[in-house]
Amino acid sequence: MTSRLKLVGLVAVPALLAAAVPSAYAAAQPHTTRAAITGDVLKGLGHDAARTGAVSASKRISVAISLTPRNDKALDTFIANVSNPRSSSYGHYLTKAQFAARFGRTDAEVKQVKDFLRAQGLTVGKVHSGNLLVDASGTAAQLEKAFGTKLSTWKDARSGRAFYANETAPTLPTGIAGLVSDVTGLNNRAQLHRQSTSTVAPRNGPDGGYTPAQLKGGYNVSGTYTGSGQKIALLEFDGFQQANITKYDTNYSLGSPTPTVSKVDGGSGALGDGQVEVELDIEVLHAIAPKANVTVFEGPNSDAGEVDTYQAIVDSGIPTTSISWGASESQRTTSNINAVDAVFKAGAAEGLGFYAASGDDGSDDAGDGTTTVDFPASDPYVTGVGGTKLTVTSANAFSKEVAWSGGGGGKSSVFKIPSWQTAVQKSAGGGYRQVPDVSAHANPSPGVSIYSQGTWTSVGGTSAAAPEWAAFGALYNQQAAAAGKANLGFANPALYTASGTGFHDITSGSNGAYSAATGWDFTTGWGSYNAATLATKLLG
Repeated sequence: MTSRLKLVGLVAVPALLAAAVPSAYAAAQPHTTRAAITGDVLKGLGHDAARTGAVSASKRISVAISLTPRNDKALDTFIANVSNPRSSSYGHYLTKAQFAARFGRTDAEVKQVKDFLRAQGLTVGKVHSGNLLVDASGTAAQLEKAFGTKLSTWKDARSGRAFYANETAPTLPTGIAGLVSDVTGLNNRAQLHRQSTSTVAPRNGPDGGYTPAQLKGGYNVSGTYTGSGQKIALLEFDGFQQANITKYDTNYSLGSPTPTVSKVDGGSGALGDGQVEVELDIEVLHAIAPKANVTVFEGPNSDAGEVDTYQAIVDSGIPTTSISWGASESQRTTSNINAVDAVFKAGAAEGLGFYAASGDDGSDDAGDGTTTVDFPASDPYVTGVGGTKLTVTSANAFSKEVAWSGGGGGKSSVFKIPSWQTAVQKSAGGGYRQVPDVSAHANPSPGVSIYSQGTWTSVGGTSAAAPEWAAFGALYNQQAAAAGKANLGFANPALYTASGTGFHDITSGSNGAYSAATGWDFTTGWGSYNAATLATKLLG
C-alpha cells in the first residue's frame, strides 16, 4: 500500500486579517496555528540549484489542491478486492457518484476549502468528480499569503534551466489542514519527458520499423478483435496533426476513427518536439486496435497540469489509458507523487486501467549513476511497461524476444511492495514496489513504423510499448463485453494472478543493473503478451 502524506509540524503564525475572510469561515476557523504539508518542497534547493531572485508578485500561477480521501484504508481494501480475480467483488466497480459518496470529501468540507481560498483572493476553478481535487489560481503574492511560503526563482545547476519553487513547505490553517494532502503547482521544475527514440532501421515500413501486421502477428492479435466499441485515452503534453494520422491509417488501410482532442487547462500550447510522441502513441493504438475510439487529453507540462490531466481522464470514465510521459521519482516532490497516486486510486476503484512507459534509460532513470525508476510507471495502481526487442518471422509470427537495454526497471524508492506483487518479491527490491510489470517491443532498431511531421520514420522506446499494452487492454475489454464480463480495469492483480500464462517469458538481455531471467524480472516484468492466450486466461 502507498504511504499517504501526513500533515505535521504545528507552528504559530500571525492571525489572518478578519476583513478578508467570509464571516461564516472566520467564525468557525481560528487562524492562530498552521500545519505544514510535508514533502511539498523540492529537495536539494540551494545545493543543486541556485536562487536567482523572487517571483514577480503579479505573476499568475495555477494550483491544484488535493484532498485526502475519506476512509483511505477502506479505499485501499476496496481496490484490492475489486481488482482481484479471486474475490467475489471482482469487477464490481464504483460509478463516479458512488466513489464521491463513499470516499470523497463532503460538500461542506469542500466548501470550507473553497471559502479559505477565496478569502485569500484566489480564484477557485473546477471541483473535480470525486470531491478530491480543487483547482485555483492567483498571483504569486496571493499564493504566498494563502500557503505561508515564499516563491523564488532558481537555476538548475545541471541543466541550466530556470524555474520557480517554494522555499519552504506550504502551510494551512489547522482547521482545514487535515483535509489537504498536496498543493500542486507551487514549483515548475519538473518537466515530464517523452519516452521515445527515433531511428531508421529498414523493415517492412515505408522508411523502417515494424508495421501493424508485424506487431499484431508478433503478439498473436486475432483479426476478429479490433477494439470496436472501445475507448482509449492518451495523456499528452503536446499536440498532433491529423493529416499525419490520416496518412498512416490510409497507408495501412486501417480505417480508424478520427481521434478526439480534449484540452485540459487550456491545452499544451503550440506544437513542439513532443509532436512525434503524440503521433507515435495514436498510430501504435491504431496499428493494434484500429477500431477503438481514441481521445487525446492535452494538458500543460507542469505539476498542476499533470494532476488535472489525469483527473480529466478519470472524470471521462474512459477505461484504458496509455501514458508515455514521466520523470524519475527522485526528480519529483513526495507530495506531487502522492497527489497523482490519489487520482490513480480513484480510477482503479472506478474500473480504469493505466499503462505507463517505464523509461528509456535502463536502470538509471535519473541519469545520475544510481538505480532509479520512472514515475508514474512505479505507481502501485499503474501497469508499468518495460521494453524488449521483438523479432518476427517472414510470416509475421513471433520468433524471439530479448530485453531492450534502455528499458526502465528497478525498485521504487517511494512505494512499498503491493500485496499482489509479493509472490515475485526479489531481495534486490528491498520490500519496495518492483518495476516493470510487463513489457513489449521498444527497441529502436527496429522501432515501429510511423508517419510524423510530414515524413515516414521509425521510432522506438517504451513510449511504443505502453500503447502496445493499452491496445491489448481495449481488445480484452471488447472480448469481455461480448462475454458479459467486466472490463479489465486496474490490471496488475489479474496479470500477476496469471503467473506467466499468456506471456512471452523473456530470459535474456539486461537494462544495466538488472538482467532478464525466468519468470518475473526487473527488466521485462512478466514479459510481452500473447494476446489470444492471455485474454483466454484472464476471461477464466
